[in-house]
Amino acid sequence: MIGIILDDNAFEQDIRELLMAFYPGETYIHEEVDGEEMPRLSVYGKTGENRYFLTVREYVEDGEILESEAAVEADYSNRFETKNRIKRMLYGMLSEKTKKELPWGTLTGIRPTKIAMTKLTEGKGEDEIRSYMKETYLTSDAKIDLSIEIAERERELLSAIDYENGYSLYVGIPFCPTTCLYCSFTSFPIKSWEKRMEEYLAALFKEMDYAARTMAGRTLDTVYFGGGTPTSLSAEHLEMVMRKLKATFDFSSVKEFTVEAGRPDSITEEKLKVLLDYGVTRISINPQTMKQATLDLIGRRHTVDMVKEKYRLAREMGFDNINMDLIIGLPEEDLEDVRHTMEEIRALDPDSITVHSLAIKRAARLNMFKEKYGDLKITNTQDMIDLTASCAREMGQEPYYLYRQKNMAGNFENVGYSRPGKACIYNILIMEEKQTIVACGAGTTTKVVYPAENRLERVENVKDVEQYISRIDEMLERKEKLLQFIAPL
Repeated sequence: MIGIILDDNAFEQDIRELLMAFYPGETYIHEEVDGEEMPRLSVYGKTGENRYFLTVREYVEDGEILESEAAVEADYSNRFETKNRIKRMLYGMLSEKTKKELPWGTLTGIRPTKIAMTKLTEGKGEDEIRSYMKETYLTSDAKIDLSIEIAERERELLSAIDYENGYSLYVGIPFCPTTCLYCSFTSFPIKSWEKRMEEYLAALFKEMDYAARTMAGRTLDTVYFGGGTPTSLSAEHLEMVMRKLKATFDFSSVKEFTVEAGRPDSITEEKLKVLLDYGVTRISINPQTMKQATLDLIGRRHTVDMVKEKYRLAREMGFDNINMDLIIGLPEEDLEDVRHTMEEIRALDPDSITVHSLAIKRAARLNMFKEKYGDLKITNTQDMIDLTASCAREMGQEPYYLYRQKNMAGNFENVGYSRPGKACIYNILIMEEKQTIVACGAGTTTKVVYPAENRLERVENVKDVEQYISRIDEMLERKEKLLQFIAPL
């Protein structure tokens, strides 16, 4: 437990997120406590007239208190600069106390490449970007280089798309064969909804009709069919969705049509044929790991051999752009387990891989049932990250997008690698917030980008499937309040 005691909460989130990076998995309190409930560490913040003061107290054995203090100049009219000064000051204090340096420095946001992308767009050179990221955020050289490399590749990939005047479509199927131990996405067991699936699809189709009418006249650039696991649907229901998509939206300019076929235990030849028949250009088959003991532990309910079997089936049927997702930092895995997984993936030779660092969110069973899973060892190291990166490059793949999440094991990042011509454009558009994404389905989020104003607005659908079905008209009204302001082309 860690205490955050501030006289003004203006910088509470900034301080808390940096603490989370140094002390993952901790709970936070905002008041003084004594006795057995005393936190291991407390941070005190005080607002001065033109300075901000921090005190860090660590409570050690035998009641001893280790205390450090620091202050920094503060111009409260410039929140951005003051926030970064406070974070750099706190970073130095925590780094000294923990003897740790974070690869991303004080950066706690999910889109660090957006900084490099913005600077490149402004005409800044690589040396200027490096200096800015190091001085402002204390970012390591390796992560700065990675950010610049990805930003440059993203700019090249997006140069062929008029993304400001187009849009992308996300369709969500919030069902999976089972719920994985680490998962916090909107996902419900498919078995409990099989007999009522057409109720969900009726609501989904109503929302799709609305989206198509509202966005008429704009170019649809990419379509992403995710979840959950879309292929957890029966072949019949999967074809219903595909038929509805093609009948409702203008696919004439669609450059990419992705379907998350993530769980190998949801894939059949019949379903893959449906995807091919309706022009799907990219699929994901996601093992997460190639260690059977880990798959069993995290509740995947499929075998390593099944991953290989379904991947080869998709290849034989003609899919020429297959992604595979992996997670680094899964419980009880070490460097040799990661090495084994990468060797197995290399043998399959997918067109792209997405390497995730485990992020344990509040809604994940791994976090909700700590008394059951608290003893599991979770390890993520720079060596593991470097191993996956070098393996991807040896496979002819280069990094093309990156994002981060809070509570990541090792405070690292998620990186997508691909061969030339096989990158997922949708991933870049949504992560760099370059284009309006209209999302349909339970638990999805529509994001409307206003490039001239450099701002973004969101509207969310409810996560619960029952609520989504019964309140679908309300979901459309929410969208209407936002999408009505998009100027027709």
